[in-house]
This record gives sequence, C-alpha cells and structure tokens, in this order.
Amino acid sequence: MNSTFDYVIVGAGSAGCVLAARLSEDPSVSVALLEAGGSDRSILIQMPTALSIPMNMPRYNWGFESQPEPFLDGRRMDCPRGKVLGGSSSINGMAFVRGHACDINQWETLGAKGWNYAACLPYYKKMENWIQGANSYRGGDGPMAVCAGNNMALNPLYQQFIEAGQQAGYPYTADYNGYQQEGFGQMHMSVKDGVRWSTANAYLKPAKGRKNLTIIPNTLAQSLITENNKVLGVNYQSAGKQMRILANREVILSAGSVGSPTLLQRSGIGPTAVLEAAGVEVVADLPGVGENLQDHLEVYFQYRCKQPVSLNRHLGLFAKAKIGARWLLTKKGLGATNHFESCAFIRSQAGLQSPDVQYHFLPGAMRYDGRAAFEGDGFQVHVGPNKPHSRGTIKIVSADANAKPHIQFNYLEHEQDKKDWRSAIRLTREILGQAALDDYRGEEIQPGKNIESDKEIDAWLRKNVESAYHPSCTVKIGADSDPNAVLDHELRVRGIQNLRVVDSSVFPSITNGNLNAPTIMVAERAADIIRGTLMPEDTSAPVWIPDNWESMQRNKSGGPM
Repeated sequence: MNSTFDYVIVGAGSAGCVLAARLSEDPSVSVALLEAGGSDRSILIQMPTALSIPMNMPRYNWGFESQPEPFLDGRRMDCPRGKVLGGSSSINGMAFVRGHACDINQWETLGAKGWNYAACLPYYKKMENWIQGANSYRGGDGPMAVCAGNNMALNPLYQQFIEAGQQAGYPYTADYNGYQQEGFGQMHMSVKDGVRWSTANAYLKPAKGRKNLTIIPNTLAQSLITENNKVLGVNYQSAGKQMRILANREVILSAGSVGSPTLLQRSGIGPTAVLEAAGVEVVADLPGVGENLQDHLEVYFQYRCKQPVSLNRHLGLFAKAKIGARWLLTKKGLGATNHFESCAFIRSQAGLQSPDVQYHFLPGAMRYDGRAAFEGDGFQVHVGPNKPHSRGTIKIVSADANAKPHIQFNYLEHEQDKKDWRSAIRLTREILGQAALDDYRGEEIQPGKNIESDKEIDAWLRKNVESAYHPSCTVKIGADSDPNAVLDHELRVRGIQNLRVVDSSVFPSITNGNLNAPTIMVAERAADIIRGTLMPEDTSAPVWIPDNWESMQRNKSGGPM
C-alpha cells in the first residue's frame, strides 16, 4: 500500500502525540502518525498506582538494556521505553518536572539558538492545565493536566520529609515548576481526576476524530525513503507485510532517544564507521547521531519505619484488591497516585546557581517493580545527581529494525559524577537524620551505616545504582560549527531535506528532573516552528536564584535562605 500525507510522524509518544494533535488542527493538511505499539486502553496503564506493571510488560515496553557497563562492575542496565499509544508517557512514573530555567538556558549556551527559558516558558504554559490555575509561570487551559499530588494527608511521612529538609537548612518551595525549583515541597503529577494523563489522553484522544489525522498502530518503522539527500517517506512493516508511506512536506521522527537515532542510522544517516559496520549504505555522514547519550541514575535510600504507617502494609493481595476496587468505583485513594507526594531539589555544593540533586520521597520501602524490600514497615527516598558529566552512545548492529541496538551509557565514567554521588549520599543521610523523622526513623537498611568512606560509597553505588529511565540527548540541536550537532535550531537534520526530529533526543543536555514535561514542551514549540507561528519570548517571569549561591550550599541554621 502506498499512501501519501503532508506530514508523517514516526512515534506516538510524549512528543509524537503532541505534534499529531497540533499539526492536524489545520484542516488543510493531512497527518499520519505511525506507532509500533497498540492501544493504551488498559487499567494497568490508566491506574496511576499500577505504574510498575506496564513498565515490565513486553507488550508496552521495548525492553532495551545496556551493554555491560564498565564503571558499574559490568552490570547491564535496563532501559525501558514505551511501545504503546502515548509512548513512555503511558508507562512512566507520572512525575511532572519542567527542569530549572538554568537547564533550558544551557541549551542555548551549548549552541541551540533560540532555545532558552524565555522562549520555552510560553510553551510550558500552553501545554499545561495546572490544577491551581494559570499564573505568570503556569498554564490553566492546556491539554496536559497537572495536579499538585493527590493528598499529602494520605501519609504523615510526606510532611515529615519536607520538614526534615527545612530543618537541614534547605528552603521550602510552594511550586518547584514555577518561581522557585530549589527546596522541599509537594510533588506534581500528570494525573487528572485519578487517571494517568499521558499525551495519548491529553492530546491524541481529543484529536482522533479529525478526518485529516490517520493513526496507524502496530507498525515497525524500518528506514526512511531517501533520494538525493531528500526524505520522501518511511518504509515500515505491518502485519508481516512490507509497506511504505510518503510525505509531501516532511517526515518527523518522534521515536524517542533510542528509536530516533537508530532509525536515522538504519537509513544511512549517522557516523560512517557505525553504518559501515552494520552493513548500511551511507547517505549522510553525521557523527553526532547516537552520541552524547545522557541519563539520570538513582538509588533507594531506605529505613525501617517505627510506626505502622508505611505502604508496605498495602502490598498483600487483599489490600491491593481493595485499592483497585476503590479506584475503579471512585478514581480515588491509593490507586490514584504514584505515591511520590513530596519531593526536593537541592544544590550539592556552593558555586551552583541551580539544583543538581533530586529527591522523590516514598512512604514505603520497595523496589520499582512493587516488591517489598523487607518485612515490616519502611520508607525511602529515590535520590541522584541530575547533571551527569558522563556520556554514552547508541549504535545499530545491523539494518534489521528488530535487532536491539548497542547501548553504552558509561555511567560514572567521569570523576565529577563520582564526587557528586558521594555528596548526595552524605547529604541524604543528614537530611533523613533530622528531628522531624525521629518518631518514624528506624534502622538504616541501605546503604547501611557502615557505608561511610569514599571507597565504601563508590563500591556500594557500583552495585546498587539504577537508571531513573531518562535517556536523552542522542540527536542534539547545536550550532553549525559543532560537528556533533545533528539538528539546527529548527530541529531539521543537517544535510537532509524534509526531515526533523522532535523528542527528548534533541536536548543538547539533560534537564534537572524527569523528562516528560520538557519533551512535551519541545513538541509544542516544534509544532509552531513547523507552522511558522512561534510565540514571542516571555521575559516577565523571574526565577529564584539564592543570593549567596557562590559561597553557600544552604542555610545550615535552618529557615529561609
């Protein structure tokens, strides 16, 4: 079957759904959206508390993993990516974090002309339906519903964690996605009325009825159709048949930080050595395709809890059944949350303008797959430095779209990353040791009080760090003078006509926090770039930077900085 559309979008994930909805707002253009996965209409996806289940199902997850990581004792690390309508926004943890303004400004500093906080703030606001209403920082009528958690009163440990942070000398933040990211406060979630608010729900579902939008699920994009360095369409596989789809105007890759670079490479666009080793004819030698891979690592810092208040009491089959039944009937209760109701962003040292360490607090002690860490009650924080210096690569091993790529993160290769992790471990132990948690805090389970020296911390980290599932930056935007910059500032692939990339792979550097929100923002801005209708910069919203950032890491005596 040969079909022709004005725009062909590959990948119905966090970015692709946004592009499909926005571009199809113009009834004079036709849009096709290809997705390797299928329907997201599953209770396991829509119920927030079930987040660990679809993430571990081959039906919804590509199931990538890294090569043995040389600086993590040779461990292979999981790299889940969504394979379903909504992409990774349908299987992620629903934490909604924009990143600091300094992170976005860094993109422009690194060569992404026009990609700064003032230019991106209008698109953060455009995408958002903030539960507390619009203001100078937040949007009030966008597609992406964001709630300020569900109910801090669900567990007393949430508030005690925030108070412990303030006792340790860090500020309180009323809105880490607004004026002030730094500090301890309530977590924000992409949840609406107790339901996961993926981009499939927010953007694609309202647009599905448009006659000019065609959604083609269960398709595996194999390669781009090119002629004289111009992209004409996409070769794909569906129901065992070889198909092709053509684009009058553009093909837009939104296949994600793994899918987009590997599709480019399979199409002959990438580093010559990688393409030749995989038996792919070179169309364009772009050495940056698949390079600059960045990700966040995290560990679970766990304690026993002296009071019977933790989520560990709700892990039995009967308790889970009650939670599920209540959610089905009311969309409320423990089924309506990701359980990360409080969080924090801190600076690990003086001399940093913005936070580099993130905390998700959980009033339970368990693995990400929902298994209990030990018998009895417990609590934990997920913590990790969020501005890594180590860089990895993604390479195809053959022209076969079914072959898993070679992924090497090189986690903890850079000496500064090791130093940042040591600081994070020691600061976390200090924060969780504050008086606010005295009535709850029992024995430190992990790392364990015997893990103190640099050598002991390093060894424990190599065995226990896990990916926070934020791979990004593999097809970066940059200046013409940067040989590794694959894209120009309008997201066009250099040297190739009619081809753009729009997803988290385009970030020049990783943002501080979870990546779903900045990915959606990039897609919103990209849609306007494509249509030629960019919104003006918004310079009216100041951002909090501590006055004493050059000399102080925090106010150790407590209280406001």
